[in-house]
Amino acid sequence: MSEAAATNIQDEPIDLQPVYEILDRLAGDKGMLIPVLQEVQEVYGYVPEETANAVAEGMGIYRSQVYGVLTFYTQFHLSPRGRHIIRACAGTACHVKGGKQVIQRMENELGVGHGGTTEDLIFSFEEVACIGACGLAPVIMIDDKAYGNLDPNKAESVLKKFRKQAMADIEAEGGGSKKNDGGDDAPGE
Repeated sequence: MSEAAATNIQDEPIDLQPVYEILDRLAGDKGMLIPVLQEVQEVYGYVPEETANAVAEGMGIYRSQVYGVLTFYTQFHLSPRGRHIIRACAGTACHVKGGKQVIQRMENELGVGHGGTTEDLIFSFEEVACIGACGLAPVIMIDDKAYGNLDPNKAESVLKKFRKQAMADIEAEGGGSKKNDGGDDAPGE
C-alpha cells in the first residue's frame, strides 16, 4: 500500500466503542488478551494502534505486553488489509513447477510484494511456505479458493477476473469497504 493511502486511513478517527464492548465482555482475565485482540481485529480488519492502547488500558496491562502478542503471532495485523487475501505457494512442489515465476507475475500485477496491500485495498499479498495442495502446483489461494496448475499467464488471468468481480462487488455495495470472504460467488477459473 502506498504511504498516501496508509496516511489517509490512519488519519481517520477510530471509533473505540466496539473495543470497550469487547473489553466489557472478555477483559476480566488477563489470559483473555488473545481472544480480545482477535475480536478487535475482526471488527476493524486489523489492530489499529489506538485500539491496542485501549486494550492495554482496559485490561490493566502494559502496552508492551499487547504489542508483544501482536508482533509474535502472524494472525494479527497492524495495518489495513485488503478485502481479499492472496496467498502464493513457495513450497517445494510449487517451486519446482515454476511457482517463483507465478509469484513474480502476481507481484508485478499487484504492484506489491510479500505482506503488501494494494493501494485500492482490494488485495493483500502473501508468499507462504505451503498451501497443502501440492497436486495443483503451482498454486495460489484467493481467500479460501485454490487456483492451481498455474503458469504466469494463467495467474495473471485469474487475478484480472477476480479483480473485475471485486470491483463489480464494490460498485454494487456503493463503493464501501466491506470485506468479502470470496464465498461461493467468488470467480473461479
